[in-house]
Amino acid sequence: MKIEWVDGYSISVIGDHKAVTISANREGLLSLARQLRALAEGVPGDHIHYDVYNSLEEGSAEMTVERTE
Repeated sequence: MKIEWVDGYSISVIGDHKAVTISANREGLLSLARQLRALAEGVPGDHIHYDVYNSLEEGSAEMTVERTE
């Protein structure tokens, strides 16, 4: 699966036990949209892991998005 990022993206994830907030600029939202589409076209079990080491702003919670069926 090809993961694409739009130049200038900014994404942060804040979460607790009841809610998750994903905040992103325009480029970040476009990047997430492309990646969700790639997951939708993939196979069950495909997933993308987001964290501060590869994609999220400092202080963000880790997030995994997975295709199920």
